[in-house]
Order: sequence, then C-alpha cells, then structure tokens
Amino acid sequence: MQGENDRTEEERRPNAGRGWGLLWLVFMIWLVFSMWPRPREAAEVPYSTFLTQVREGNVESVRIAGSEITGTFEQAVTWPQPTPANGEATPPGNAPAPAPAPSPFPGMGAPETPRPYQRFETTFPEVVGDEALLPLLREQDVTVEVAQPASPWLAMLLANALPLLLLVLFFVWMGRNASRAQSGIFDFGRTRARRYDADRPTVTFADVAGVEEAKTELQQVVDFLREPKKYRDLGARIPRGVLLSGPPGTGKTLLARAVAGEAGVPFFSLSGSEFVEMLVGVGASRVRDLFERAKKEAPVIIFIDELDAVGRRRGAGLGTVNDEREQTLNQLLAAMDGFEPHQEVIVLAATNRPDVLDPALLRPGRFDRQVEVGLPDRKGREAILRIHSRKLPIADDVRIEEVANGTTGFSGAQLANLCNEAALVAALRNQRMIAMEDFEEARDKVMMGGKRALVMDKYQRRIVAYHEAGHAVVAWLTPQADPVHKVTVVPRGRALGVTAQLPEEERYNFSREYLLARLSVLIGGRVAEELVCGDITTGAENDLVEATRLTRRMVTRWGMGSLGFVAFETDDEQPFLGYSFAHGKDYADATAARIDQDVQRLLEERHEYVRRLLTDNQDGLERLTEALLEQETVGQEALEEILGPRRQPQEITVVRRAA
Repeated sequence: MQGENDRTEEERRPNAGRGWGLLWLVFMIWLVFSMWPRPREAAEVPYSTFLTQVREGNVESVRIAGSEITGTFEQAVTWPQPTPANGEATPPGNAPAPAPAPSPFPGMGAPETPRPYQRFETTFPEVVGDEALLPLLREQDVTVEVAQPASPWLAMLLANALPLLLLVLFFVWMGRNASRAQSGIFDFGRTRARRYDADRPTVTFADVAGVEEAKTELQQVVDFLREPKKYRDLGARIPRGVLLSGPPGTGKTLLARAVAGEAGVPFFSLSGSEFVEMLVGVGASRVRDLFERAKKEAPVIIFIDELDAVGRRRGAGLGTVNDEREQTLNQLLAAMDGFEPHQEVIVLAATNRPDVLDPALLRPGRFDRQVEVGLPDRKGREAILRIHSRKLPIADDVRIEEVANGTTGFSGAQLANLCNEAALVAALRNQRMIAMEDFEEARDKVMMGGKRALVMDKYQRRIVAYHEAGHAVVAWLTPQADPVHKVTVVPRGRALGVTAQLPEEERYNFSREYLLARLSVLIGGRVAEELVCGDITTGAENDLVEATRLTRRMVTRWGMGSLGFVAFETDDEQPFLGYSFAHGKDYADATAARIDQDVQRLLEERHEYVRRLLTDNQDGLERLTEALLEQETVGQEALEEILGPRRQPQEITVVRRAA
C-alpha cells in the first residue's frame, strides 16, 4: 500500500545508516584481529646463521621460493640466543647474535623471550648471490624443494584496485546525494500526514470525558466505518466532513483520535499549516496526494488540525492575496466534493475559530456537520480529573468531586495541567502521595499564576492590600456576584495581588444584574484606593480595560443600556481587517456619540454605587486590609469572620402578564 511504501522510504535512511555502521564495526574488528600479536611458529634467523646450521648438519629440509627460504631443523634451536653475563650472545657457529625482536606494538610488552624453534625462515641475498648454497645442501643431504615465489596479491590489490574502488565509491556517493537532493525538491508535493495503524489504537472513547454530546454525535461516524453496508442498503450517505469547533484545550484532537481508535481504521493526521509552503502550488499538490493515499486505504479517517490555517475566507483582508493558501483551499474544496457517493473516507477537522472559515467549506457535501466541543460541566470535570489522576499516587484526603467543584470554567487541557502541577508540588515537598493541599496549591497557581519574590515597601504593600480588599468587600456584599474564593497580596504572575472568585455553578446565560455586579467588583479596587488613600495608582489598569469592554458590550450587543432594544454591533471581533474597512459601521456618528455617553453613564453609576457601598462598610474594609497585611492570604472562612455572613441572591419571581 501507499502508506506502507512511504513508511518504508522514511525508514530506509536510518536502516542504511545502521548497515554502514555494522560494516564499519566488522572492518575494525578484522583490523584489530589481524594486527593483534601472535606467537611465532618459525624463528626468523640471519642468512649466516642458516649457513652455520647447514654446515653443522642441523637442517633437515628447506623450501626455496624466490628469495624466501623456509625449513626445518633436525634439533630445535633456541632463538634468539640467550645473552650471558658479559652481555654478548654466543650464537651457534660463532654467528653474530641478532638484536632482540621488537614488539609488534611499540610500548606494548617486553622484547621477545628466547625459546626453542623447530622451524625457521630467512632471506636469500639475491644481490650478492651464493653459488655454493646448493652444493652445500647436497653435501649435507638436505631435502630441497623449489617453488614459484608467492605474488604479493594483497599489496597489488591495495596498489591497483583500491584507488579505482575508492573512485567508484566516490561517484556512487555523489550520485546518491544528488538523487536525494533532487528527490527532496520533488517531494515538496507529497503530503506530510502521519499515518497511525488501525491495529494499534492508542485512544478510545473511554479515554475521553466531559464531552458526552460530541461523543454521541461522533458515534454515528464510528458505526458507519464499522458497518457501512447497513447505511448503503437504506440509501443513506454518511457526512463527508465533520468539523469539531470549540475553545482551545477542550479535546478536539483527542476526540478525532478516539473516533479512529473506536472504528479500527487507519488515521491520517496533520496540521493545516503543513499544507502551505512558500512555493505556489505545493499545498494543492499535497492535498491531492493526501486524498489519493486515503482513497487507496479506505475506510480511513483524515484529521486536519487547525483548519483555519488553510481554510480562511478567500478574498478577505488588506494587502496582497495569499495565492498559495487560496489555491490550497480550492484544491481542498474540490477534493472533498469529489468523493464517490459511497466513498469510505471521512474528514475530521478541528478549529477554535469557525467564524473565519470560508463559507464553501461549511456547506453540505463538505463539512456537513459541526460538532461543538465546549467546556465540561461539573460531572465532566470530575470524569476528566479521574482519567488524568488514575495513574497518580493519590492520598486518601483527596476529594476529586471537590476539586471539580472548584475548577469551574476549566478546559480538559487545564484539568490535565492541574493534575500535573499537583504532582510537581508534591514532588517539591518530598512527598510520596499527592494530598488535597497539593491540588489546592496547583489550582491557585493555574488560576492566579506562580508566586513571585517581589520586595515592596510598606506604603506600596498597603495600597495593594486596600485595592484587593476593595474587590473582595464589594464581591462579598453583592449577592449577584460570584463568591470570593481567596484574597492574597502575594504577587502572582503579573499581578501584585489577586482576588479569586469561583462560581458555584456553570452559567450559560448572564443576567443584567449579574453583569452589573461584575462591573462593581472590577471597579471596587480603584474606588478603595480613592476612598482610603486619597490617591489613585496604575494598578487598576486591567480592571478599567475589562470594565469598559464589558460595559460597551452591554450597550451595543445586548441592549442593556438606555438606547433601547437594539444591537449596534453583532460582531466586534471581526477577524478580517479588510471587511471592517469595507463595510464600516451600521449606525451614524451621532449614534456612536450616544453609545459613548451611555457607556460612560453606566460606569459612573457603578462608580457611585461602589463608593457608597465601601463608605458604609469602611470598617470591614480596614479589618480585611489589616488581615491581608498580617496573613498575606485570606480564605472564605476568614472572610466570613471579618465581613459576616454573605447575603444570598433573591430568587427570581416570574411575572406573567395577560396579552
């Protein structure tokens, strides 16, 4: 199959490297083995010593091959000759004793030790010649064997064949490098998708929690891939594309892999940015190659992560058009629309910006379905925490349901990070088990940032304490606001102090009273500085930005201002700068001025409300400030002791009017 061929091509280079390494290892072993010193079988004697032994009748036979003479002694001869006390050797026949043979490896071992030899070898002096040698051998009745001199084949091979071999190997290496470079150029058009085998599923629906609605919708895709005949018999057509959209970290990629694991089919995975290259036409070629490979292995799942990288709306924005991206998108549209009616290829895609996608992608026949993967609810968070903590050594005091209650608004990725941070905290404390306090510390770190060792003087520290106490008092005394979880003046992240609020339950719809309460809490820190210190600081910058943004949305999008039942801005986060310039505003400049006045009016009303609230409860503000200066962090129980019981919001009374 095509996928197997691609994997073989990718694995060929590492295998070739291992083969050359093995060949080099064998060569080195042979080289060491050939050079390793071995005991001699024959004594290498001078020619004069050889003649002396012949005259004394101690030579039994000789073999003459060119200038090389080898033979056998009648009686073994000790060689080299031992040196007497006066330092002079006494060779047989008064022949001069040769110097001790050096070791084959300099510095390794001592000179050769004298020992008896039955065989010998020497060299005939061809330059001088010796006509008396053969008569002497016949006279001593020595068996003589004459052979052709051995040709030095190894030396000839090294001298003649080795340069030619090296030259051939050099040209082969150059050719392979050129072919590889050329192949790399032409491989631009091949897809970079990673293929996962169907027989090794790593993720199933059991590993995904908190997105039960999405799992239910995707179960039909799994069922089609398992039993396509059941749908074909009824004339049904499975959706060709399923778009997973939702906030970052909610598990869209994990869901796609779980679908492939449940269906037991091959899975091609790649990112949208892997299609687009600098050269125009490369992305379109990769799209064609991807779908050709997928059709050969059908049934199969193609997963494209971050689809908005290649599927953005065409013709949007200012400046030049990205021809490469738009050609890639055109090819993707054609490929998804070109499936056969019952082609078992399903495209799953994920994005957290569905609003920027081209409308042609979202029409039926391409991405027929859009599955929203939202943030998990309380039960979903509990299930996710149990999945990520099942391999962790959890102490008995850890209550997963309580951790889930205190992590409202967390995504699946944040919950996984929370479990990991808790394990890191426990390891830093040299604990063997992860306790509940480790989870609480990890939650504070994820929500408010890590602690900073920042040194402040008493005046600045008191201003920070008043600022955070102002937030906390307003939130505590406003029933519609979210409960205060913790107040601290310990610098965390980029903030000098933090007031953390945790909603008691998920909110899917926000009332005007709740939004006004949130505005009041945002303004509370700045008003506390004005009221107590008589001055203001830059510490309220982020609060003012958030308060202004929230108020403008209330007026322009949700009809909660004094301008009436109308929305002036339906999308104030237009991703395409060109569209915003081209379309302009849907209202007059006079209306824009009225919007600005209404925003200012709402902020001033909240400012006066918070000022009265803190003035009436200045004693509680002072007590909380002193507690923060002394303890640095104040929790819910301490807040109740300082400010009294928190008032609960009144139930909403439904008023029905007759028509």
